[in-house]
Amino acid sequence: MNTTPNVNKDYDLICVGGGIMSATLALMAKIVKPDLNILILEKLGKVAQESSAAWNNAGTGHSALCELNYTPENEDGTIDINKAISICNQFEISKQFWSYLVHTRHITDPQSFIHKVPHHSWVTGEANVDYLEKRYKAMKKHFMFQHIEFTKEQEIMKKWFPLIMHDRKGDEAMAASRIDRGTEVNYGELTKKLFHILETDYDTPVHCNEEVLDIDPDDDVEWSVKVKNTETDALQHLDARHVFIGAGGGSLLLLEKVEIDEKDGYGGFPVSGQWLVCKNEDVIKQHHAKVYSKAGIGDPPMSVPHLDTRYIDGKRELLFGPFAGFSPKFLKEGSNLDLFKSINFKNIPSMLGGFWHNLPLTKYLMEQVAMSFDDRMDDLRKFVKDAKNEDWKVIVAGQRVQIIKRDEFEGGKLEFGTEVVSSKDGSITCLLGASPGASTAVTIMLDVLGKAFPELINSEEGTKLLKEMVPTWNTEVDETTFKNQLKQSEQALRL
Repeated sequence: MNTTPNVNKDYDLICVGGGIMSATLALMAKIVKPDLNILILEKLGKVAQESSAAWNNAGTGHSALCELNYTPENEDGTIDINKAISICNQFEISKQFWSYLVHTRHITDPQSFIHKVPHHSWVTGEANVDYLEKRYKAMKKHFMFQHIEFTKEQEIMKKWFPLIMHDRKGDEAMAASRIDRGTEVNYGELTKKLFHILETDYDTPVHCNEEVLDIDPDDDVEWSVKVKNTETDALQHLDARHVFIGAGGGSLLLLEKVEIDEKDGYGGFPVSGQWLVCKNEDVIKQHHAKVYSKAGIGDPPMSVPHLDTRYIDGKRELLFGPFAGFSPKFLKEGSNLDLFKSINFKNIPSMLGGFWHNLPLTKYLMEQVAMSFDDRMDDLRKFVKDAKNEDWKVIVAGQRVQIIKRDEFEGGKLEFGTEVVSSKDGSITCLLGASPGASTAVTIMLDVLGKAFPELINSEEGTKLLKEMVPTWNTEVDETTFKNQLKQSEQALRL
């Protein structure tokens, strides 16, 4: 074992984690300033093996077209669509950046990672039907969603998603909405493409089997990054002016080692997941849609059931879920001690408060963990009434860590979303949280770029290049602009 640290040359930016976030940040930074010295470090043997992997995420292209948890009903019965507008806009920004990479010939085959798949919301029961109709009317008024369709007619639903409508009784109360422009995204494949561009066109290396153990302040530069090779145990210290921690569920544990005040009070709640995956090609062919329904009363947003067409490894798939579970690991390839390691003196109040005020979530997870295969199939049969056990199998999905933040009233609060934590000078940034994550990666990483390299994005040349990459970046989007950019993205990405 090599215990003598090797001190390498300085880096302008070290990205920890080989997922969609690091890939997006590094590539945008290199396009704006090609002479930046950037290094990506990944603990596993390949990139895109954790949260970005196709089997480990929903792949919906979270655009708020069908996800009902983004359009809550207010106490007065009105529907709040503000979050849906924000997320839809952020996903379109991601599509603009991918389109730019197609226009510049960095990507020649967009259909290797993105496909057009209509997005639907589908509910049963009179109360849910009323909600969905109100949601439809509220969204229809906004230019981002004006092409939304709504029906209570089962004959129309049979055309939209025939597999779900098998053996339905005509007197069942149900309704559905549809937006035709929805997409299915393989973020694992996209991540690999972005890293390939970085390595071949921008001389930016990705070093796999390299685990970041610690990040310490450095007198000469900003940060000293301690790295261990997982195959040889060789240690080295790398100097970096900026560090981005984008290690998915592993980010919190690393952030807690960094000597910045901004990290204090953050905790994490790990949630694992499982999918039911169809094995019968005849069944798979009967469904070309993403169909989201409502979470059960008191269930968390992560529990929204959906039946999804997916494209993974060049093959069309059909998934149902997600089914939540509990594991103390913060990564799929993590340690059973991760949760316990994350607890410290400064986040104990947050953790206790987050737990106490989310007892229904704990109950929900316990019930999910206790589910048998037959129980999961019974849930599927609420969507596909004639689903046969022999046609489906269970696979383990990715591991997520939900943010727990300090709260002056509750001690701690569980957050369902993503958040960038950064030092005051922006020299170190860290992404915490989960959904909608990958779908909004470009917007999130533009935020990181602004914190870490304000001199780049505020320069005349930097602003010009960013506007070429993302035309609606930093602007208020009106109807004409939105429609023009949407049309251009659909043409570039062959949608």
